Amino acid sequence: MKYAALCFAVTASVPLLNAQEWTVDRAHSSVQFAVRHLMVSTVRGQFGKVEGKARFDPAKPQDTFVHAEVDATTIDTREPKRDADLKGADFFDVARHPKIVFRSTKTEPAGPGHLKVSGDLTMRGVTRPVVFDFEDISQPVKDRGLLRIGASGRARIARKDFGITWNRAIETGGVAVSDEVTITVDIQITRPAE
Repeated sequence: MKYAALCFAVTASVPLLNAQEWTVDRAHSSVQFAVRHLMVSTVRGQFGKVEGKARFDPAKPQDTFVHAEVDATTIDTREPKRDADLKGADFFDVARHPKIVFRSTKTEPAGPGHLKVSGDLTMRGVTRPVVFDFEDISQPVKDRGLLRIGASGRARIARKDFGITWNRAIETGGVAVSDEVTITVDIQITRPAE
């Protein structure tokens, strides 16, 4: 049950001098999740549609602003029955809440190529604070008329904080699905080269 959301849409009311608008490259970006199953293994999945925009100036990373969105209906764990369950009311409830949204509220440099991006994650109509640790932030690369920057981010959340409480006890003790979920985001953002 991972709730990684990243569609980066910029809000004009946020004053970011010298920041530049970047667009998420959907073909080279992904959001994955990992959760323990039956206390013995980790199940991984991903969302097939990530969109958005960011405001980012490599010279002033602390001014970064991100609004990100994921289409929860595109969940894929390589098991159709499980995917159908995850789309249902016990989990993501995509019929009523098809989008997972992340909106940053604060960005702090945390060493070379490393940012801590705090923000509000909204899932199933519930909003909670989350911190993504982004690392491996690349230098801009020019390719086919575009500047490109890539980064990888990770956050851990408790699914019960978002109203996803379904579980069942297993015979040897413990539960079927852990509460902690790890979200991993691999993002490439682009803008036209000047």
